[in-house]
Amino acid sequence: SDEPGTLYFFKYPVEGGEAEDLHLPVATTRPETILGDTAVAVNPEDERFKHLIGRRCVVPFSGGRTVPIIGDDFVDIAFGTGALKVTPGHDPNDYDMGKRRGLETINIMNKDGSMNGNAGAYEGLDRAECRMRLWADMQSAGIALKADPYQTRVPRSQRGGEIIEPLVSEQWFCKMETMAEPALKAVETGELTIIPARFEKVYKSWLTEIKPWCISRQLWWGHRIPVWYVHATQAALDAACTGTGKGGSVTYVVARNQAEAEAKAAAAHGPGVVLYQEEDVLDTWFSSGLWPFSTLGWPDKDAADLAKFFPTQVMETGHDILFFWVARMVMMGMKLTGKVPFKQVYLHAMVRDAHGRKMSKSLGNVIDPLHVIEGISLDDLNKTLLGGNLEGKEVIKAQQGQAVDYPDGIPECGTDAMRFALVAYTAQGRDINLDVLRVVGYRHWCNKMWNAVRFAMINLGERYAPPEAALTQASPNLPPASKWALSRLNSAVKAIVDALGLYDFNTATTSVYAFWQYDLCDVFIELMKPVCSDDSAGNEAAKKATRDTLWTCIDAGLRLLHPFMPFVTEELWQRLPRRKCETAPSIMVADYPEHIPARADDAAEAAMASALDVVKATRSLRAAYNLPPKAKPELFVVTRTDAAKDAMTTMTGGVAALAGCGAVSVLSATDAVPTGCGVNVINEAITIYLLLRGVVEPAAEIEKLNKKIAQVEKQVEDLEKKMAMPGYDTKVPPAVQQDNTDKLDKLRAEVESTRSAIGDFETLMKEA
Repeated sequence: SDEPGTLYFFKYPVEGGEAEDLHLPVATTRPETILGDTAVAVNPEDERFKHLIGRRCVVPFSGGRTVPIIGDDFVDIAFGTGALKVTPGHDPNDYDMGKRRGLETINIMNKDGSMNGNAGAYEGLDRAECRMRLWADMQSAGIALKADPYQTRVPRSQRGGEIIEPLVSEQWFCKMETMAEPALKAVETGELTIIPARFEKVYKSWLTEIKPWCISRQLWWGHRIPVWYVHATQAALDAACTGTGKGGSVTYVVARNQAEAEAKAAAAHGPGVVLYQEEDVLDTWFSSGLWPFSTLGWPDKDAADLAKFFPTQVMETGHDILFFWVARMVMMGMKLTGKVPFKQVYLHAMVRDAHGRKMSKSLGNVIDPLHVIEGISLDDLNKTLLGGNLEGKEVIKAQQGQAVDYPDGIPECGTDAMRFALVAYTAQGRDINLDVLRVVGYRHWCNKMWNAVRFAMINLGERYAPPEAALTQASPNLPPASKWALSRLNSAVKAIVDALGLYDFNTATTSVYAFWQYDLCDVFIELMKPVCSDDSAGNEAAKKATRDTLWTCIDAGLRLLHPFMPFVTEELWQRLPRRKCETAPSIMVADYPEHIPARADDAAEAAMASALDVVKATRSLRAAYNLPPKAKPELFVVTRTDAAKDAMTTMTGGVAALAGCGAVSVLSATDAVPTGCGVNVINEAITIYLLLRGVVEPAAEIEKLNKKIAQVEKQVEDLEKKMAMPGYDTKVPPAVQQDNTDKLDKLRAEVESTRSAIGDFETLMKEA
């Protein structure tokens, strides 16, 4: 984290230059590390200091130890003083320079942060105390120049918050170049596919610039490193375990178990040697990298599970661990089994809160999926912040954040709505800004779907038997709406199946939602009501065909939706009548719908599209003239082409049902239209006339609208006065000014639309 600190400037004495106070000015934020310096570096192009390259500096308070002055391009001439103290034992960049220049590495700290014997007179002091003591001594010695406030980046432990001190220690490493090369080739040749494809660049970048991997960890859990140190005697082992020692030795064997280690050690070093296993454990990612095959019986190459399930097909995980886990599984799989462990990698997005912020306990914006599924009150949500590692002030801040985002808590949404929302959000992007209100919306949609199936069950009847053969456009007696519904189902199936094959889950969920909501519920179910309520003898065939279409759409719709909403679809599917040939006991194992070309009907879809345009325009006219829902005015559809006339003629019943009209008449351009109609031009081929004479009273409506205009104009006048007051531009916050401007524009638009409606009614009065 970025924290306020201090930048200490001091003189680094040059050996032999004491008489003329020859020194290099150096700045550091950690004076205590001076005791571990093994060089002072300057840029070889720096005119101020390049003449000193090759000489030596005396390390302050080291008893006279000297270090070389070296030239290195890493040093930035313009940063700090231009001279850099080099401490390979306590700085990663300095360590790299030390390796490059062959410098000694001196460790001056113990693992508890105290100074060790290499710190001389400062041994035993805590690093912070040593810093203050050493700076005071530098001031007394006259080599301290100044101490300036400085904003510095301080590495801290994520869990405990302690400052992390870079420390060189003995670790186990894995050389990666030879493992990375085949893993890179697997992606380049297409043997391994990464989805989304843009992450291939990230994958290649990691493996191209790969460095040795430190695989040892000082933890209490994990796979213990399979190394046994070999000691000549027990006394030698005891000595290796004293102090900070871990029983190490320059001689060791690698084995699968203790017995194998003893056999190897005896064969190589003779009997009587004493073994001690390395205390460190393998990096979690190393152990995780073995997962695709170690769980299947490996290293037994003849294991049945390994032969059957390895390699697998798809690996799904988050893009943030593409290198840490995925790349290592690929490298280790190819190294240890000779096979790429999976063929495809699908990287899902990261879930953030509704504002796009990373979920954090300190912000109080962490969303527990169980809270969304089961629901939780605001009070109980606040209590989840207690008992953790947040301080009192952070708890209060987090609770305030929860109160803003969830003032009424989180309503119960159920598992299906939660699953569907997460998948619907997935647009193969980097982040998901999860808005709980959207999940609530999908819960409501589940209710609508439940009611749709309930309606279907009522209309199908107890004795209904589904058709054994799949319905197509060639099936007999299909009304126009049924032909359209089958074609729309077929289009949805193709879109969803294709999207799933491409891992485009956003398109898949959008398509299945659109079919259920807009095609099945909003249109087809409404259109079938008049058909199914007609009990005349001549309607039986059409009624049966309509019911068969309804069953086909719901059965296929549930199967399409099942991967995203498994629970509600299973429950509803179990209630549907079954074909005699259906043997699946559960929708989970039922066949997924397939695209059937014989169901496509472009003409039916085009005709319905025109009909829906007419319905939309008719509803707009009803709203403009304030028609009550019970009003059933007559609609006249004037067509100017044969195609438009044919399409509208087949859809008159559907338009009447969806637009709430008493009757729908299709006219040619030369036919007379009754007076007293509201008019709406849909396109160059279709114009609609809604007969309003006798349905509305124009004079009464005009009176209502005039009163409305008076009220709105008063609001406009008041707001304009408020915005014209002295000091408004300077005293009122910009956000409030913008809100007022938007409100004023909206009110003015409302006045204009109301005047337009009055004009329509006045025209209607003249025609009457």
